[in-house]
Amino acid sequence: MNPETVSILILVFYALVVLTVVVYQAVKLPDGWQAWILFVIARVYVPALWHVRANRRCPFPGDSAAIIIANHRSPADPVILWYNSHLGNPKKKKRCISFLMAREYYELPGLVGWISRSMKSIPVDRNGKDVAPVRDALRRLKQGDLIGVFPEGGIQEGRPIVHANSGIAFLALRSRVPVYPVYINNSPGGKSMVEPFYSFSKTSLVYGDPIDLSAYYDLRASKDVLEEVTTLMMQRLAELGETEYLGSPTSEEQEQLIQMPADHYRSTN
Repeated sequence: MNPETVSILILVFYALVVLTVVVYQAVKLPDGWQAWILFVIARVYVPALWHVRANRRCPFPGDSAAIIIANHRSPADPVILWYNSHLGNPKKKKRCISFLMAREYYELPGLVGWISRSMKSIPVDRNGKDVAPVRDALRRLKQGDLIGVFPEGGIQEGRPIVHANSGIAFLALRSRVPVYPVYINNSPGGKSMVEPFYSFSKTSLVYGDPIDLSAYYDLRASKDVLEEVTTLMMQRLAELGETEYLGSPTSEEQEQLIQMPADHYRSTN
């Protein structure tokens, strides 16, 4: 056998080894091969394009349930929060953070829709009348998953935390899982849902400790209790960003919040 043939066989062998590792990891990932592909892309893409830095290693649990809350300034926020959530601890497994998101974005046929579905996101109707997403989120938390929520209800502008939906308090109290606040600084922006994914930025994450809500677990989930818990969580989130929480919305402002995200970003898909 001549040296050239030997070299080709060695290269083929290495290629088969790499392919075997790739297939094994993709099949092993509980959330499926699409999530694995997104993970590989994100591991290269996110640091290179958005230069993401953090105040410390991601504190999210590796094999138990938790809720992650964050401010929302870009369609790229879910990927930014997810891409390194398992790093720093060899016992952590790669798994998705399932974000609650507007159904019209979840069902888009292009990039945004594919990312949303690959990350096992939970589509939510903007009219707020469908309880199925909450039930789905509670079910996933019960089986040990990570659920991500942007309590402001849509993509906002500015640093202050705007009016948050008290549904996040209901989800936290009913599930009784840890709630981790994360403030995202300078996430990529643009004039469409897709533009942020090819725009450069210098993004940073500020991870907070889990919020202790145990004092509220045995209280009846009245409107006042839910508003108090929501305010507590949003103030903790605002503190991470060295900003303020603007409080609960009026009825007129709630209607504006329902309409704003769809008008704020026009999809180019």
